[in-house]
Amino acid sequence: MVVAYEAVIGLEVHVQLLTRSKMFCPCPNRYGGEPNSRTCPVCLGLPGALPTLNGEAVQAALRLGLALDARIQPRSTFYRKQYFYPDLPKGYQITQGPVALVEDGHLDVPGDPAVRGAEGPVRAGILRAHLEEDAGKSLHGASKGFTWVDLNRAGVPLLEIVGAPDLRSAQEASDYLKALHRLVVFLGICDGNLEEGSFRCDANVSVRRPGAPFGTRVEIKNLNSFRHVRQALAFEVDRQTGILEAGGAFRQETRGWDADLGETRPQRSKEEHQDYRTFPEPDLPPLQVSPAEVAAARAALPELPWAREARFIREHGLTPYEAGMLLQSPAFAACFEAVAAASGNGKQAANWMLGDVSRVLNARNLPLEALGLAPEHLGELIRLVEARTLNLKTAREVVFPALLAGEGSPQAIVAARGLGQVRDAGAIRALVDGVLAAHPAQVAEYRGGKALLRGFFVGQVMKAGGGKADPALVNACLDEALAEGEASHGA
Repeated sequence: MVVAYEAVIGLEVHVQLLTRSKMFCPCPNRYGGEPNSRTCPVCLGLPGALPTLNGEAVQAALRLGLALDARIQPRSTFYRKQYFYPDLPKGYQITQGPVALVEDGHLDVPGDPAVRGAEGPVRAGILRAHLEEDAGKSLHGASKGFTWVDLNRAGVPLLEIVGAPDLRSAQEASDYLKALHRLVVFLGICDGNLEEGSFRCDANVSVRRPGAPFGTRVEIKNLNSFRHVRQALAFEVDRQTGILEAGGAFRQETRGWDADLGETRPQRSKEEHQDYRTFPEPDLPPLQVSPAEVAAARAALPELPWAREARFIREHGLTPYEAGMLLQSPAFAACFEAVAAASGNGKQAANWMLGDVSRVLNARNLPLEALGLAPEHLGELIRLVEARTLNLKTAREVVFPALLAGEGSPQAIVAARGLGQVRDAGAIRALVDGVLAAHPAQVAEYRGGKALLRGFFVGQVMKAGGGKADPALVNACLDEALAEGEASHGA
């Protein structure tokens, strides 16, 4: 595959950690609240206030580092990164460096066939993941002519995950971000809420001739959705390529994504490391992690998403797409496993979870936890259909909504509503004969070659039986009756 220019992309992902308190003080780590109500002298940057490192944040970083197969540094340090924004009360940010707790990991993501052909998965490098504190939040336009500053977020624990420039398209960047998002949520270290900014990224992108040195890099700041990442990177790659093909040049800079206009726009020249005037943090000692602590963190790791996906495929005969969709959240994956265990049929459990359950969640705009569906009840419903006690149409259209309405177990609903499937061949044959006798014109058309009318007959028999007739017996009796009719017609 020959291309004139290729994209070179690396993402810096900021992950807000699910700790009870902030990174360096005991203030609650919760989203929202009355502005500036969750603050103290430490996160307000008042003179003489001293930081204390949050141990929960260290444990979260360890879990991520081990999941990324990274090198855990036994000794890492903190320094002050200085810049001046209204929402940074100290005038500097405490972050890790030059040595981070987590370094040299990797994450495997699908390769984009549009740029790599049939190369397969891409091993995207993770240069480091370092602990740091978040800034506050500037509220622009809150009042005409003013910008308001809310410091509730100041000091919230972050992991900044710095990816290597190994991605070659906007699609690969989006897939990388989704894989990382799934990982931090399944590890339980981040809620992954993109709208609240718990998971956001800056994208570094340049273009070059294949095999040439890296080109001039542009950073796109604060992308908080997978769609915006794809759109912003696609636009920026096209913009840079167009400039170079026209013989022009551009400078290293920071740009923002304007979703309304569908374009990146310049913000400021890109800062270099020396612009931050970093120096060691004098109020925090080096972070030291023992081999025993690393071993304990490794032993406590949950099953990782890619291992769980492979197990779903292996144990339940699912497709990679089905297995991946079942991992949309830890709660959804756990519910699927519970339904599969209760029903004894993982394939049907997946069909219901990705079909009817997902349809209701989307229609009601609810998380799974709010649906009130007991996995053992859905498993029982699947067993009733498998045993042909209940046909699938009745299960989906009558019993499942009744389950969600809290009318009891599937067995109780079937008994209360008299929904048990009719499996008496004589009774079903009588229904078939009645339908054929009531529709002589359609029978004649069917025998004249209009085979699609068979479905019409099945529907009429099911309707006549109140939806309770066994579909397999309906089809068998219908075939028998039509065959007898053909023989009689021929004679």
